[in-house]
Amino acid sequence: MPRSILLKNALMLVTMDAQRREIAGGWVLIQGRQIQQVGTPHDPLPAADDVMDMSGHLVMPGLVNTHHHMYQTLTRVVPAAQDVSLFGWLRTLYPIWARLTPDMIRVSTCTAMAELMLSGCTTSSDHLYLFPNGSRLDDQIEAAATMGMRFHAARGAMSVGESAGGLPPDSLVEDEPSILRDMQRVVEAYHDPSRLAMQRIVLAPCSPFSVSRDLMRQTAHLARATGTRLHTHLAENASDIEYSRDAFGMTPAEYAEDTGLMGPDVWHAHCVRLDHAGIERFGRTGTGVAHCPCSNMRLGSGIAPVRRMMAHGVNVGLGVDGSASNDSSHMLAEARQAMLVSRLMHDQEDGAAMMGARTALELATRGGAAVLGRDDIGHLSAGMAADVVAFDLRGIDHAGALVDPVAALVFCTPRTVALSLINGQVVVRDGHLLTCDTRQLAERHNHLARALLDGDDPA
Repeated sequence: MPRSILLKNALMLVTMDAQRREIAGGWVLIQGRQIQQVGTPHDPLPAADDVMDMSGHLVMPGLVNTHHHMYQTLTRVVPAAQDVSLFGWLRTLYPIWARLTPDMIRVSTCTAMAELMLSGCTTSSDHLYLFPNGSRLDDQIEAAATMGMRFHAARGAMSVGESAGGLPPDSLVEDEPSILRDMQRVVEAYHDPSRLAMQRIVLAPCSPFSVSRDLMRQTAHLARATGTRLHTHLAENASDIEYSRDAFGMTPAEYAEDTGLMGPDVWHAHCVRLDHAGIERFGRTGTGVAHCPCSNMRLGSGIAPVRRMMAHGVNVGLGVDGSASNDSSHMLAEARQAMLVSRLMHDQEDGAAMMGARTALELATRGGAAVLGRDDIGHLSAGMAADVVAFDLRGIDHAGALVDPVAALVFCTPRTVALSLINGQVVVRDGHLLTCDTRQLAERHNHLARALLDGDDPA
């Protein structure tokens, strides 16, 4: 019989279930990998092998990150890339990323996941689209398994270099037959379509300015043949729109539809400059969006019209994006930023109400689950995956805000999670990550980051 865990006496239990119940004094019973029961203070407390008192804590579903580039934790705040927009930022960093090694992929994955887990994130996708010096998606998948995080590994790709009119240098692109063969290989080796799966594969050509139209179409065909989901970047900034119009004679949304990257099995990152017709297309086809507000502001790309997207039935989740264009992997901070930046668009969002704290948390939980095509994460109810986090609100940074603990979690300074369970396993306790030594990890990461920037042998 799997061990049972009871989380009781929550200051507030935020279920995010169909009724969006918030239960003061609520409790959650976990049996093995799944939630067995959610209860109120009026319900009899069940027996359990382990009982944890959550007094003073807000307990909620684990946060879901729908877009990241974990390798970029190695190139945070590179001086030449601090104050430039997307295309200039990429051109600055591509030559540095060309020196990535398999060990750098592994260590940066652990670093990014550690940061995510400490911020309350329990499920993450990652978009790895360059594989220099013998690097493979396997390097990332193997590292992720040691961290204990639920993971959607996106096999990205770039195939159109500068000489063919693309943005990346020719040294970083792959030939398309090899890309498709490796996509097939990693799906067969690693994809788990079952409910409660800890590991899934996504097929993810990088962007319209780094892959061919043919590769987009063939990837879409392969994904549907193998039952995997599709992901790419789209409509990120004005230069992105201009490239699509010049290269394809289409808007980004028209191009996505033309190449098969639209539908309920697809989500696109950013969509900052998605026009009204594109938003309608996304809503009509069930295509999802990963909203990355911190990165979009960092690169000066703009503010995605998220409220308008939601009004048209578009599934929206949150993404921290790469740590070289956000410089953080804090999911709770991303939810707070999504709420705040949305308010700057209030007068352009067709009269929609300002985004509130609960909507921001919904994007970070149920919204992310819908974008990733998961019906087993994102809310707390019987039969769902045992991905549960708790934030301690008894500190000075929440003093005076407990009149509304749910709003306090988002409006006040984002915190490190106090407790995190993923797949029924405790991975963070008392604010400390249990699946790795973060001090040793940071030391190794900093050594590799310096070697990458200097072009030295990282051994």
